[in-house]
Amino acid sequence: MMKTSSNVRVPIHKELDIVRARQVSRELAKQLGFHTVDQARITTAISELARNIYLYAGKGEISFDIIDTRDRKGIMMMAADSGPGISDIRLVLQDGYTTSGGLGAGLPGVKRLMDEFDIQSNLGDGTIVTISKWLQ
Repeated sequence: MMKTSSNVRVPIHKELDIVRARQVSRELAKQLGFHTVDQARITTAISELARNIYLYAGKGEISFDIIDTRDRKGIMMMAADSGPGISDIRLVLQDGYTTSGGLGAGLPGVKRLMDEFDIQSNLGDGTIVTISKWLQ
């Protein structure tokens, strides 16, 4: 049986909201007992997802859920927007691909930092990225 709790939502509308999402992710990770390295991984992933919402969709939200199963504990985070969507998910998941002139570590980096990664996107309907990190 899986229980989720602590559904915290951070709206992303302005650049300052990226900082707030980072703070919330670090605090929840710390409360759950993640080591500092995993706290940094979670915070980095959330920073990237919040930045993507701000840059490409203009607005959206990130939600945080604590997952508690019989065997393990973790955190599930979902970044959702109703922006233009991604036309080629395979392309944006390639290392080095960038549309903003950045380093292109974006979504591939998020995927590497997390234990679970899922992306759903439809043109004109937005994008939902769901990621999870489990306590070791």
